[in-house]
Amino acid sequence: MPEHDWPELPYEAWKDTLATLHMKLQIVGKLRLALSPFEPEWANVALYLTSRGLTTGPISSGGLIFGIDADLVAHQVVITTVSGDARHVALVARPVAAFYKEFTTALDGLGIQAKLRPVPDEVSDPIPFAEDTVHSAYDPEWANRFFQVLARADLVLQEHRSRFRGRTSPVHFFWGSFDLANTRYSGRTAEPPPGADFIARKSEDAEQICVGFWPGSATFPEAAFYSYTYPKPVGLEEQRIEPSMASWDPKLGEFALLYSDVRKAASPRDAILEFCESTYAAGARLRDWDPGLVAERSA
Repeated sequence: MPEHDWPELPYEAWKDTLATLHMKLQIVGKLRLALSPFEPEWANVALYLTSRGLTTGPISSGGLIFGIDADLVAHQVVITTVSGDARHVALVARPVAAFYKEFTTALDGLGIQAKLRPVPDEVSDPIPFAEDTVHSAYDPEWANRFFQVLARADLVLQEHRSRFRGRTSPVHFFWGSFDLANTRYSGRTAEPPPGADFIARKSEDAEQICVGFWPGSATFPEAAFYSYTYPKPVGLEEQRIEPSMASWDPKLGEFALLYSDVRKAASPRDAILEFCESTYAAGARLRDWDPGLVAERSA
C-alpha cells in the first residue's frame, strides 16, 4: 500500500452523505443485532470490513443462513442466502424512509424474519427510519472515499491488534457510533459510570483501552483517530504520546490524532501505530496492566 495513498476526507465536504449513510448502515446493523446472541461489550453487533465495503458476516433467521453486504464500490446493499438467493437495494440519493421500505421488502421476499427496533441509536435527533425524509443525500464518490480510508485504517489497526496476547476485540465497525475500533482488555471488571445508559452499562463493564477511527461529527467536525482508557486513570491527559501532532482533546475526553495530520506524515502507517501504541502504553502503565500482555515486535 503506497504510504501517501490516503485520500482526503474533510467532514464539511460530505457531512450530508455521511449522515444518510449512517442511518442506512444502522438499519443493516440492527438486523445483525436482532438475530445474534449477545456478546460482552456488544461484540455481536459490529460490522466488518471487506474488499468492497462492510458486512454482517453470516447470520440466521429461523434456520435460514444469510449475510448482508454494504457494497461501497457498486453502491448497493446486497442480501444473500447460502442457497444463492439474493436481493439488491441501491445506495442512492433518496430518503432513508424509501431505503428502509425497500430493504424490509427485500427481507420479506427472502423469508427473513426479524423484529428490528426501527429507530436509530446513539444520535442526537433520532427519527424513526420509516419516517425519515430528512436524510436523503448520497454522493457515491464521497461514500467510496470513506470506504477507502476505512480499508487502510483497518489494516493498520489489525497490525496493532496482532501484538496483544490478552483478550482483544476484532477490528470492527460500530454502526451506532460510526467508528472503526479495536479494544484491548486487562481481564479485570469495571463499573460503568454513574447514570450510564443501557448501551454504556453493557460496554463499560470491563477495564479496557480502545483505539479507533471515526469520520467526524457536528460536535467534532474532523476525521480522526482516537484513544481512550476506561476507567480513565488520574493524570492520563498529562502523559506524553506520539506522534507529536497527537494530543489530549478535553472536549472529547480522549487522545486524538487528526486524519488530516496523518496524511501529512512521512509514513501514515507509522504515525497511526505510534499513536495506538503510545496511548496504550500510557493507559496501561497508569492502570497497572501486565506488561506481558504485549508481545515484542517481530524483526
